[in-house]
Amino acid sequence: MPTITLNKTVFEKLVGKKLPLEQLKDRISMLGTDLEKIEGDEIHVEIFPNRPDMLSEAGFARAFSSFIGVKKGLRKYSIKKSNYLVIIDSSVEGIRPYTACAVVKSIQFDAEKIRQIIQIQEKLHVTYGRNRKKAAIGIYPLDKITFPVTFKADKPDRIKFWPLEAAQSMSATQIIEEHKAGKEYGHLLAGFPRYPYFIDAQQEILSMPPIINSHHTGRVTEETKGVFIECSGFDFEVLSRCLTMIATALADMGGELYSVELDYGKKKRITPNITPTTMKLDFDYINQRLGLNLTVKEIVKYLERMGYGYEKNMVLIPSYRADILHQVDLIEDIAIAYGYENFKEEIPRAGTIGQEAPLESFARKVREVLVGLRLLEVKNYHLMMKEELTVKMNSASGGIALKNAVGDYNHLRNSIIPSLLKTLAENQHQEYPLNLFEMGRVFEEGKNTETGVKEIDKLAIALCHEKVDFTEIRQVADVLISSLGLTLAVKEMTHPSFISGRVGEILVDKKKIGIIGEIHPAVLTNWKITTPVAVLELDVEKMWELVNK
Repeated sequence: MPTITLNKTVFEKLVGKKLPLEQLKDRISMLGTDLEKIEGDEIHVEIFPNRPDMLSEAGFARAFSSFIGVKKGLRKYSIKKSNYLVIIDSSVEGIRPYTACAVVKSIQFDAEKIRQIIQIQEKLHVTYGRNRKKAAIGIYPLDKITFPVTFKADKPDRIKFWPLEAAQSMSATQIIEEHKAGKEYGHLLAGFPRYPYFIDAQQEILSMPPIINSHHTGRVTEETKGVFIECSGFDFEVLSRCLTMIATALADMGGELYSVELDYGKKKRITPNITPTTMKLDFDYINQRLGLNLTVKEIVKYLERMGYGYEKNMVLIPSYRADILHQVDLIEDIAIAYGYENFKEEIPRAGTIGQEAPLESFARKVREVLVGLRLLEVKNYHLMMKEELTVKMNSASGGIALKNAVGDYNHLRNSIIPSLLKTLAENQHQEYPLNLFEMGRVFEEGKNTETGVKEIDKLAIALCHEKVDFTEIRQVADVLISSLGLTLAVKEMTHPSFISGRVGEILVDKKKIGIIGEIHPAVLTNWKITTPVAVLELDVEKMWELVNK
């Protein structure tokens, strides 16, 4: 979890109230953050990943001020209309296709404000932006830019500018190979024939996201009076929310927000968007989950203390809150405002003795064997894109589709193998061999289940290096199965994700428990993996049943 350092003087000014030291420590801790220490004029706070909007003095002070009752309710911001235009060229499609932008003026920058901006940018990059993969942020001095700005892509050898922290102008290829930021984030552009960049009307390059800003147009100084902000990535809604977090923080620092028109060709957008989203509350459900008997008036009061608005039976959720997906998220904030210290302890009526589930005990032993084989365990999400389960795997089977899904990750995986291939694809900059395993849950249709979905625990192993082949993955399978006191056999089969003649069913006591083989080159190409991969996947529950038998 990220830790931020707050200037206590600036923080208290933004809050609008100065609390005694002990009370300040107590209230910060009860807000749902972890106070590390207050030392002199510095406050060190660990922010939980679900609250990226609090990764700055302004954002944290906004939440804290509302929590202690100084500035309650939905914080309102105004955006002035402008003629600022950003053109998104079709060349960025498939590379880094979206951006969200804003202009902020009338900020009197000093060393402290610059530190605050650098901190929120860096912390959002690491957390919400997933190390710049999900979102990359650029902040530029407005007076150095001539609009319209164009977001486009070109061949690396045709992109040349002077990057920050460099001694001279460099080509994009040189930046990736020689610049510190290029070495650290260059893998995010690996495999692309063109690199994205922002360029203004005077043909001055602003930056090459997600790598580095320009030395000429990408450095904010104490002479800067206004800034241009852009967030680039793959999901417009994610970028829009990230932009709102930064823009509202700068507004709280005294800045004036101006809109920017985004020209996507056939579609035009205006950002930043500070319109709150709405959610209807079930008051009985709230009291049931909290074990309380709160009135509607009390619930609204607690919502206002957490920075929400309430109109016409609807909760108004600030545009910078990225963590509110369900009523339960609002209930958590109501509990924080109510005060965890005010909940009464209750001793459960039922007394039980806990013990490790037998299947978990078996799974732990399997993990120990695989770690002994020098395999690295990874954990991936259950949700994947349909394309990742079908097109990229050369398969027609696409897992279980979610109803009313939000975003592209809308299918429950039916195999762990695509998850491991995705992990390998995203870590090709790491040292080989990459030998991984994951034990997790997959989902299949189940007619006899309440939800219509059957959940199965499976184990998948992937070996990835230049000389990997069927023999090596078979040896791993033999060691694992024999360590459990079983004997395996492999029966040849065909599968569109595997090389013909190098794939088979794994059988134990003539019972099919999995699949083993070498991944087809076409599948590796789909994932942009340049190194051979051999995998196996086993049904953990079937293995456990065979061991018990």
